[in-house]
Amino acid sequence: MSRIKYYIFVFYVLIFTMSFSQETYDGDFVVEKSQIARALYNVDQEAQRGNYYEAIKILNETLTITEKIDDKRDKGIILSKLGEMQYKADEIKEAEVSIIRAINSQTAIDDKVNLAVSRFTYGLIHLSQNNYLNALDYFKSAKTIFTEEELHELVAEVTLSEAKAHIGLNNLSHANVLLDKAIILATKHELPLVESLAMIKSGKVAFLQGKYDRALAQTTKGSDLAVNYNALEILNEGYKLLSEIYSKRGQHELAANNLRAYIKLNDSILELRKENLSPEKRAQFIIDDKDAFIQQQAEEIEQKNEATNLNKLTTILSVALITILSLLTLSLYKNNNIRLKTNNMLYKKNEELLTEKERAEIAAKTKANFLSTVTHELRTPLYAVTGLTNMLLEEDPKPEQMQHLKSLKFSGDYLLTFINDILQINKIEANKVELDPEIFNLKNKVENVIAALNNSAMDNNIMIHFEYDKNLPEVFNGDQLKISQILINLIGNSIKFTKDGDIWVRVIKVDKSKKVFNIRLEVEDNGIGISEEKQQNMFESFSQGSVQINRKYGGTGLGLSIVKGLIDILKGKINMKSTLGEGTTFYVELPLDETKEAVKVRNNDYSKKLNNLDLSNVTILVVEDNKINQMITKKILNKMNLNCEVVDNGEEAVDLVRANSYDVVLMDIHMPGISGLEATKRIRSFDKTQTIFALTAVTLEDKMQEFDEAGFDDIISKPFKQEDFEKKLYAALSKPKTSASA
Repeated sequence: MSRIKYYIFVFYVLIFTMSFSQETYDGDFVVEKSQIARALYNVDQEAQRGNYYEAIKILNETLTITEKIDDKRDKGIILSKLGEMQYKADEIKEAEVSIIRAINSQTAIDDKVNLAVSRFTYGLIHLSQNNYLNALDYFKSAKTIFTEEELHELVAEVTLSEAKAHIGLNNLSHANVLLDKAIILATKHELPLVESLAMIKSGKVAFLQGKYDRALAQTTKGSDLAVNYNALEILNEGYKLLSEIYSKRGQHELAANNLRAYIKLNDSILELRKENLSPEKRAQFIIDDKDAFIQQQAEEIEQKNEATNLNKLTTILSVALITILSLLTLSLYKNNNIRLKTNNMLYKKNEELLTEKERAEIAAKTKANFLSTVTHELRTPLYAVTGLTNMLLEEDPKPEQMQHLKSLKFSGDYLLTFINDILQINKIEANKVELDPEIFNLKNKVENVIAALNNSAMDNNIMIHFEYDKNLPEVFNGDQLKISQILINLIGNSIKFTKDGDIWVRVIKVDKSKKVFNIRLEVEDNGIGISEEKQQNMFESFSQGSVQINRKYGGTGLGLSIVKGLIDILKGKINMKSTLGEGTTFYVELPLDETKEAVKVRNNDYSKKLNNLDLSNVTILVVEDNKINQMITKKILNKMNLNCEVVDNGEEAVDLVRANSYDVVLMDIHMPGISGLEATKRIRSFDKTQTIFALTAVTLEDKMQEFDEAGFDDIISKPFKQEDFEKKLYAALSKPKTSASA
């Protein structure tokens, strides 16, 4: 028994034991629970020997027991195992029906881990039918649970399966990353079969990318592992791939040797598989065997008739035997027909469910595309509004113009914040926000947030008080950016609804488990407070208590919804206490990992760093079709003492890069003629080293893959932050130059 199968079997037995302990100790019940556990063990034994149909028979009998004792957890586990065995026996339609029943049963009782196992199996079923996108959805769902539960062996298997799906979609770069992760996990947790297959699949990716040396090295390692552990099917795949690799390298004798080894081993595997026939073929063999048996009996009767006087009796027995066997054959045929009709009905119902799922996916994609389009159309003019406003404010405007310009800047910043909030909500709802842990000083982080918001507090005559628990260390490993966003929204919310008052910010130790501290962030104010009726909806989008409050205090109504989403991602929780007219307190509990590492000090003044470089010979090509945006970008670069050329279409940009040498190309995405994506692809066809930044208003993460495939070095979102722009320019201009290569 492999380690993974043994792990799953022990897990199942544990589940049975737990559920058993919660039931009454009826004598029949104890026997039936024992039968279920023993059946699962027998199923595992039969599966190891390749007797999948015997395993399926045992599971069908055991399913009747779970229905008899109305044990929903056990029923879900048996159905999940039945789907797995049917999948391994190539009964794909039957496997799909069983696994859907398992998923429905486990969803109803919130059996999280076993539900993840069922989803993984359903992903494998989709993978076998080349439904790669559906397979990836189920793999992702299962992997999240496996990771949370630290089921490392299952994480390794599902990572390998994800890689297979991406190979099928020809996403070779992403497949390579997943295969590397699978190999690391397999090595760490001693999973030689997973490591062997991952190595061979890595060789396959390298072969498809034309990297034949790497393909040979990876495939050879994987095949050697397969030989050591007698993994015939994995070794067979290795022989076939090695034959293809040697053929491409012109080593035809080695190619022929591996091809012969593949054919010989493949024939052996087919011989072994003959024992695992489909039920329909089995029924046919039963009929054929019975016909042969009948013929044999008839011949024996004939011989006995010559030697004995019992002719009449033996003839009657022969006819009776033939009749019984014929009736048995007819019964098998009818039972098979009934089964096929039932499967067809279930298959149709499954198709209906899949259609609804596809509609939901289309709706989600439509929403994402709509947001991408709308935010792009809004960000492009905002780039002009914020850029021109900042320029006018820096050019010594008349005193009577200053207030108008500040109002214009405030309006532009407000609109940009609103767009960013909508995008943040959309990312949270689509589960596209990922954790980015790093070593940071929590106390300093809270102090910096308070300092940044202190001017706004002073405008409302508010004093902010900060308390940090003496029993709490200051340095942690966590996602400091998301913690900052939570604090900014909560403190900003208190500032907005408080006037001539106080705000208290507290960081308190709740408890500690091993190296994980459970901390509580408190933000208390003595502002207008919230009624009990309105508190129920405070964490929903666009909720601010009332229309009058919205008009008086402004804001998007998205801040607390973003806070709730971020806290869920950080595996924390949030509560609130508020009294109308007296104030509000928000309580946030978060787990943070203790660390002894020191916080890395970063020098973020990239403006000074740029000035230390020799910029006299630096030339930047700006590719932008909007005339106002051309002017703004050019002025920003000129203020940084950088020379630039401006061109308004992709075709001309390609020609200029081919004819001239530029340090950086700032490429807009949406342009008439060829897009920035297409222009970048053309440049990469003759120059692999040219630094190209995407200067774009598109910010949704699902576009990142397109930018990466096109060949962009980085992305600068419009309207951009000056510090971010300077940081990326410094990184590009300070690196040593290399010659272009086609």
